[in-house]
Amino acid sequence: MSSYTGRQPIDSPLSLRHIPYHFSNEDADKSALGLVHALDAEWKDAEGPVTFVRFTDGITNTLTKAIKKRPGRTESEIDDEAILIRAYGKGTDVLIDRERELRAHNLLANIGLAPPLLARFDNGLMYRYIRGDVCTPEDLRKPEIYRAVAKRLGQWHGCLPMSALTATPDLDDAVQSKHCAPRDGKQTRPAPNVWTVTQQWIDALPNGTEKEKQRNQMLDEELAWLSAKLGDTPGLDGRDYIFGHCDLLSGNVILNPPPRTEQVNGAKHEQSVSFIDYEYATPSPAAFDIANHFAEWVGFECDHAAVPTKSQRIDFLKSYVGSFRYHSIADSDNVAIEIDFYNDVAQMYQQVDLFRGIPGFYWGIWALIQATISQIDFDYASYAELRLGEYWAWKEESDGSREREGGQMHVREKRWAEE
Repeated sequence: MSSYTGRQPIDSPLSLRHIPYHFSNEDADKSALGLVHALDAEWKDAEGPVTFVRFTDGITNTLTKAIKKRPGRTESEIDDEAILIRAYGKGTDVLIDRERELRAHNLLANIGLAPPLLARFDNGLMYRYIRGDVCTPEDLRKPEIYRAVAKRLGQWHGCLPMSALTATPDLDDAVQSKHCAPRDGKQTRPAPNVWTVTQQWIDALPNGTEKEKQRNQMLDEELAWLSAKLGDTPGLDGRDYIFGHCDLLSGNVILNPPPRTEQVNGAKHEQSVSFIDYEYATPSPAAFDIANHFAEWVGFECDHAAVPTKSQRIDFLKSYVGSFRYHSIADSDNVAIEIDFYNDVAQMYQQVDLFRGIPGFYWGIWALIQATISQIDFDYASYAELRLGEYWAWKEESDGSREREGGQMHVREKRWAEE
């Protein structure tokens, strides 16, 4: 894990300093300069220029790195003081609970798993920069990297409390009853959860035309079926729902640099990673979070021939289960937990296989909303079609309809079945 300088835990994320300032993409550098000067007057008064680097890996927000090049400072010292400015995409509040995001980031920062929060502004957040390299989809497929991702994800799922994600859930009674108490009328799932979030997205879709109404009703029926079929999937150690990142695309995985001691003496180091951007962090079955990450091996272009094969998934899950067990036992008072490593790997393998089509459904609905609100130059409508296509391909394999009708197996399903 990277060591983050300047980490200052805050008791409540809502007590985080607020700067009354609106970031404008039309004049991004001017906006960024105004924010860093408001955050720290020393950036304005101290010697050395302020420069900005724009990152474009995401398709929801804009991210800007602010650097103060003080004389006599090394590159790593300058990076340790750098500030990230994340401005939210217009209209994304319909997709993202910003208070939940803030609570998640605060929890992670307080235990050293996220960069320290510095301030909020009217339409975004400021936090410390994490040194390291942003992954590409190709990186995610490298064994040394996907094993590092598996270990970090196992840590998240094994020890992070869900309390930061479930405080004061604002869900209407219909959503609660449909996706939190599916069996005996008692709340058996945390609120919110991945199913309630998806329900809220469906409810936010345009509903003005007959075609839109029919589409939304179909999606609503599919979600109800999925929630009933998979919503009570048993997790390891009784953790049916975990603190899920739920957005582990390549751009949210950072390759940590080797420790400075190892850089000096040339010792070999084991690759480690950090996760960034916690907008979609939500209680979910572990299998969903893992299947969602595997879906991101294909990148935004949806190169479905790049999803992991059986052997790659098993290799990933061995590292995941080992890490999950290490962190869950360390975090538990129950030292008598029975451990069957190979059974755990087999269980997670089967569950991830069941969930493999759900990320396409989830992000397909998300993209349908983005197609109506986003000002970012990205073809969300086509992306929605591709992602929902992943879901339908999974469903026709699961229910046998593709084989019965003599259709061709989808490329993604064919690759997923490979050894």
